[in-house]
This record gives sequence, structure tokens and C-alpha cells, in this order.
Amino acid sequence: MHKQQPDALLLNSKIEEWMRWDRNEKTRGEVHTLVTEGNVAELERRFMSRIEFGTAGLRGRMAAGISMMNDVVVIQTSQGLSNYLLACQPEVKERGVVVGFDGRHNSKKWAHFLAAAMIRKGIPVYLFTNVAPTPFVAFGVKHLKAVCGVVITASHNPKQDNGYKVYWDNGAQIVSPHDKKISQSILESLEMDDASWDISGVLTHSLRKDPTAEVEAAYFDELSKYVQYKQQNSSCDLKMVYTAMHGVGWNAVQSCLLTFGFPPCIPVKEQMLPDPEFPTVTFPNPEEGKSAMNLAIKTADENNLSFIMANDPDADRLCIAEKNDSSGEWKIFNGNEMAALLGWWCWHCHQLKGSHKPADSCYMVASTVSSKILLSMAELEGFNFAETLTGFKWIANKTIDLENARKTVLFGFEEAIGFMIGSLTYDKDGVSALGVLYELAAYLNRQGKQLHQQLETIYEKYGHHLNNNSYFICHDKEKIKHIFTRIRTMSGAPDTVCLVSSIS
Repeated sequence: MHKQQPDALLLNSKIEEWMRWDRNEKTRGEVHTLVTEGNVAELERRFMSRIEFGTAGLRGRMAAGISMMNDVVVIQTSQGLSNYLLACQPEVKERGVVVGFDGRHNSKKWAHFLAAAMIRKGIPVYLFTNVAPTPFVAFGVKHLKAVCGVVITASHNPKQDNGYKVYWDNGAQIVSPHDKKISQSILESLEMDDASWDISGVLTHSLRKDPTAEVEAAYFDELSKYVQYKQQNSSCDLKMVYTAMHGVGWNAVQSCLLTFGFPPCIPVKEQMLPDPEFPTVTFPNPEEGKSAMNLAIKTADENNLSFIMANDPDADRLCIAEKNDSSGEWKIFNGNEMAALLGWWCWHCHQLKGSHKPADSCYMVASTVSSKILLSMAELEGFNFAETLTGFKWIANKTIDLENARKTVLFGFEEAIGFMIGSLTYDKDGVSALGVLYELAAYLNRQGKQLHQQLETIYEKYGHHLNNNSYFICHDKEKIKHIFTRIRTMSGAPDTVCLVSSIS
């Protein structure tokens, strides 16, 4: 009789455990097919390691298995998170949790699984009824004084992916040690029963409130403080084409334009409303350039317009494009170029207000993989520049630290088209950035200037900053681990410094 090897026994036990937990016929069917086909390699990939709860939460491909995003993983994660909150947040049953979701496949259902897990523990939930921009969840945590926020989104990832992004009670993405402790709590909260799957009464439960109206009203009221030229904006000659990239940004952007006093924009109709299939783009990420912006450019050309603004699907990133009035060529600005414009503008607005806050109490913040243009501005203008590790969680938490020290943060950014205007939200925010950058462009337009010309003016004053970014995509966890082990131990020496910007 053939004796099974230990790894085979462990794999079988994990599959049996999964089939005992899972009640989704689609994912159960995936596992059954893989077992029937004898696809051991794929089964090992899906069941021998668990999807990692990182410093912002989870993100991965939607499929069966504990290394993927699916009903089982979301329920278990939510059970672990609720138990952790009960253990470390004494006021969780008074202050509650904010929950939002984007327009991807499964997002709404998973938000309801999450809400149900909280409610079962007696934790109030501010659950958005409809899709919401990610910045509204971050802002909602701060405004509602919740202990935590979660948004079900994979941002600009391909349609096969989804995620589970967590904010702490300060409104910023979680950092260590919370990530490690939540991971441990998840492992201690894996068991599931009938109640784990019951989401039938979530929307009508007494512990559930819809925060949409209150959060949106408060958000745009706060955003209005960043408006400088509302009267002039109402007669703006620079009309704008907008694309939501099949995401959730359209309604929020209309409210943003009203807040700034701008006339209605021209939408890219094919990409205006949420569509989890993202049918017109391979990657729903405006950072990809013309491959993602083709329809927007086509719409602009058809309407004889020269300015485009684009959000990614969860509206936390912003991209812009401009047609050169002289050459007729389109330029899609990268994140560092937009940051140079926004940094200049935020300093201009600070001076315009005649603020009583001196330059040496003001800061701009960027991550280490981003352009140092803000540093050059700071050295000349007298304000301060702070650099952080890669990731907006570090930019946001640094901003909070500075504000706690009675400093003023005017602007923060990361080169991957993520921008934070003041401290409206403690995360990148494509909605507020859109309003501010549109006002900047309209201001230049009244002076007969375009954005690319102002960018050159900025470079002439603060020095030219060049960048050439690219990336590699790798989904193999072991290969990623091997790459970074080599970087950290280059030439056999531990903790060797290596000039590599980022690998993701």
C-alpha cells in the first residue's frame, strides 16, 4: 500500500478543511475540478500558504483557496479583525467601523460579509449602501471618529483581482504592529458556521447605519476650504474631459466640480459608470498612459478640447493629459510632474491666504521613490520637506505625527499618481486632487499658459528633475522573497544597501 508523504497529507487536510468551510458553489467547483484533474501544483499554490495580511490589508486574485481572495478568506479575515478590535479598542462598540466597497465583482457581497461579522460581535457598522470612492472611507473614519475603516477594493488592479484595505482610528492605513497582530487574530478565528454566511439582515440591522449623506456633505464642506477662485472658475474657458475608468468616481467628481464652481465636464461615456469587466481597457490604471487613456483622448479630440482628467477605478489616484496648443501633441503627465505642479500650487495658495503660519512650520511630504522636486522647493522657499518609506501609509502617518507636533502639512505625494491635499484625508485622494489641479489649470489658462509651460517655469526656478520609471510584475511569492533576500544580502553581507526603488 502506497504511503502518502507528509506534504500530501497536509495538502489533503487543507483541501478537506476548505470544502467543510466553503458554501460558494463556484469556488467549491474550482477545487473539485483541480482535484479531479490531479493538478497538485495548482492545489499547492492555492492551499499551502495563506494570502498575507500586509500593512494595508489583502489584495490578490479572486479564486478558490486560502492564498486567494474569496468568500472564505474575507469572512475569516473579518472575524479576525473584529476580534482584534474588541481586544485592543475599548470603545469599538461605541465608535464602530466604516465599511465601503467599489464596483468590482464580489465587492458589495464581501462588504456585507464584513459588516455581518462586526454586527455579530456587537460592533456598530457604518456601511455605505452603494459604491463609494476609497477616499470617502478614509475621510469617514476621521469624521465619524470610528475605530477602523475597511474598503473592499483592488484599486487599479486587473479585473481578476480584489482586496481588503484597512484604516486605523487615525484615518490612515494601518502600520506595524497592527498588521502582524491582525494576522495572528485571523489565524485564531478561522472556524465558520451557519451564522458566518448569513448576510440577509445586514442592511436593516439596528447596528448598521448608512454614512453616505453625512460623509459626503462633510467631505465637500471641508474641501471647499481649498477653493481659491470659485467666482472665476464659474466662467472657466478650459473645458475638461473626465473618465472614471469604469470605476466609482463619476458622482463624486460632479460634486467636486460644484464645490469649486466649475461648469459640467464632458464624460467618457463608455467608462463613466462602474463595470467590473473593465471592457475598454486591459489595465484600468490611467498611469499606464495612452493605452488606458485612448478613449479619453478620442473624446477630447471629438469635442475639440485640450484637457483630460482621469481617476482610477476607486478614485484614489489622479492622472491628467493636455494637448499642446502649438504642436497639437498630447502629453500625459506622470506622477512626479503632477506633484511639481501641485506642490507649486499648494505653496502659492498658502501665500495667497496670507497665512499666519510661517514657512518654517509648514511641510510637504513624499516617499523615497518619488521625485525630490518638493525638497528643492522647500530649500528655496523656506518650508520643510519630509521623506518617508514607500507607501501612502507612511506619508499619512508622518503627516499625523507632524500635525500632532503643531506643524502644517500642505501637500503629500507618491510618484504612482497618488496625491494628498493638505490633511483632508490621510491617504491619497483622487477627488480632491482633481478639484485642486483643475483650479490650477484654469488659473494658468486665464494667464494664457498651459500646464507644460508652467512645469518648465517650475524647473527653471527650482531645478530640472528627471525620472524614468518602470516596473516588473511578479506573482510568485517565493521568487519575490528570493529577490529581496539577494538585495538585502548582496555580496554576502547582511543589510547591504542597494539602490533599487521598488519591486511589486
